[in-house]
Amino acid sequence: MNGEPLPREHGFPARLVTPGLYGYVGATKWVTKLTVTTYAEHRAYWTDRGWSEKGPIKPSARIDTPRAGRTIDAGRLAIGGVAWAQHQGIVGVEVQIDDGEWQTAKLGPNVGIDYWRQWWLSWDAPKGQHTIKARCRYADGKVQTSQEAEVTPDGSSGWHTVSVGVR
Repeated sequence: MNGEPLPREHGFPARLVTPGLYGYVGATKWVTKLTVTTYAEHRAYWTDRGWSEKGPIKPSARIDTPRAGRTIDAGRLAIGGVAWAQHQGIVGVEVQIDDGEWQTAKLGPNVGIDYWRQWWLSWDAPKGQHTIKARCRYADGKVQTSQEAEVTPDGSSGWHTVSVGVR
């Protein structure tokens, strides 16, 4: 981890991740026993606590800048973040400002369908309060759902939305 042997507190001797599944299903550390079984024959630790059995990661776009709740200076700035759609890949990200038209963001390099993809949109930010939303488009042409869902039982959904003040 970070060029050093994996420390015990982070799962030494190995930490396993299954692409396309949320961590509660496919991330393993501190392995003490392995059981080869099926979903029908054995319930997993988190399944017994109300989480879904399979937990595939839902396609989503996240706004990293500007940060929600911040006050920023008026003028040209970048709205940016990351998007993901494991096993499908990201082909587009769209941004909406104050319920206006959806605008196409620029995408960073595509290094594979299971990787996060960076995106950004240049914005001339006027003074006032603004709401920014982002959604992704993945390989088969589908658009991320606007339907909001809580994290449990199988991952959150909905368009990421941030509110910012511009001075």
